[in-house]
Amino acid sequence: MQSNIFKTAWPFFVLAPIGIIAGGLLSAVTAHAPTQPTSWASAYLVLVVGVASAGLGVGRALLSPTSPSPSRLGTEAACWTVGNMSILFGTLTQPAGSVEIGSALLVVTLMLMILGIRAGQGPRVVRLLFTVLVWILIVSIPIGVLLSHLGR
Repeated sequence: MQSNIFKTAWPFFVLAPIGIIAGGLLSAVTAHAPTQPTSWASAYLVLVVGVASAGLGVGRALLSPTSPSPSRLGTEAACWTVGNMSILFGTLTQPAGSVEIGSALLVVTLMLMILGIRAGQGPRVVRLLFTVLVWILIVSIPIGVLLSHLGR
């Protein structure tokens, strides 16, 4: 295991509670007059920005063969954060291309995560499970883009 787990994926560990809290706050603020987009955004903040960020951080921290370079970690965190912000913005305000750009950035992040744990440490079955879960996220992204277009 990594000697300093937080150092290996700290942006994801910082983003996770922010997403969960923001989703809860959005839900509370809009509870008096919920709309489909704000309900969706609340769930997205909690599940994707919060829970998925934590899961990616844990997987990256525990399964990577070495700590990623600061530039690699910064790229992963920036793509994940900007991608999620773009998806949220695009879903709530519907400018053309925002959801697609954000989705592409999420795919980049997820591919970097898979590459980052390749030849990593930990039990092979755990690395395989993490990789399968990341691929499930990758496959779900185009489905989400399609659903965002159907909902417009």
